[in-house]
Amino acid sequence: MTLDKNEANRSLIEKVNELETKHNEEFSNTQKILLTTDGSITAILDVLFGKITLTTLDQHVEPADEEHAKLVNVGAGEEINFREVIMHRQGKPLIYAISHIPLKRCTKEVCTDLLSADIPIGRILKNYHIESRREINNIFIEKPNDTLKEIFKTDEDMLARDYVIINNDKILMWIKEVFPISYFR
Repeated sequence: MTLDKNEANRSLIEKVNELETKHNEEFSNTQKILLTTDGSITAILDVLFGKITLTTLDQHVEPADEEHAKLVNVGAGEEINFREVIMHRQGKPLIYAISHIPLKRCTKEVCTDLLSADIPIGRILKNYHIESRREINNIFIEKPNDTLKEIFKTDEDMLARDYVIINNDKILMWIKEVFPISYFR
């Protein structure tokens, strides 16, 4: 059963409300937008801060294990691009993101940009006029791992979400985005 757009939006709002209640938090409107948008986070950050930049921390292609294959709905062993990035403005980290992208679903040009340049995925999709939609899987709060503590210079809880980008009814990308709970207040 597929949710219509209004039901999906209500469901996301309910998830955010449940998180606020469970963790005794009150998220700002900006945090709520970043957690629930089905549009480009890059575009939102560009509006808030001016054009943001991206730094790739790690990127490599390897055969998908069972867990990662399931995230993007491919067979185990198929080549997936693993990408770990920080979106930042003037050296200040704003959002940490990881993505898993099955290469067989990308055009040669998209693969080239993904593999060779620090370009946010939202900009890549826009540059190549790729019609897609985002479906949010989860919105949650998590404890930071060592990487997040180092990037954001804090050990506070992190707001996070993961979602898929769908193109031609197939998962083009799985993405997880994370930022400290004190950000964007």
